[in-house]
Amino acid sequence: MQPTLRTLRDPVHFVAFGFGSGLAPRAPGTAGSLVGLAATWWLLELPLLWQFVAVATVIALGVFVCGESARRLKAHDHPGIVFDEIAGVLLAALALPEKSLLWLALLFVFFRIFDIAKPWPIRDVDHRLGGGLGIMLDDVMAAAYAAVCLTVIRVLLPTI
Repeated sequence: MQPTLRTLRDPVHFVAFGFGSGLAPRAPGTAGSLVGLAATWWLLELPLLWQFVAVATVIALGVFVCGESARRLKAHDHPGIVFDEIAGVLLAALALPEKSLLWLALLFVFFRIFDIAKPWPIRDVDHRLGGGLGIMLDDVMAAAYAAVCLTVIRVLLPTI
């Protein structure tokens, strides 16, 4: 099944497809990551505890929604399913020292690099795990790699 705007009438697909961003004709994962950046701007206004609660909730929701959308599409990880990218960006944002365009840009670049390149063990997880957990876990791992990079920059260059 090739998703179209009509696909978004289903609430599961609407969320899994990143509120429509997954229908981007090119680089839907990047489009979904940009939606994640917009959500990050809001997330960073919350107290830290609520940020953790929000991100955990988004990840849990993503396991269900992405898995169900993939099942309905009969595809393991359809490129249009980008809610996992949104969740990954939000998770990596927990490592940001402050809310600034520079830090958001760094987050975006690092997350996209690791999400696209899928260094070990991300690629193994992506290929071995099915369902919603498999769809979400590779982006959670890419977020962890991005968070490490952000933390290293924060430690080595504390004045930026």
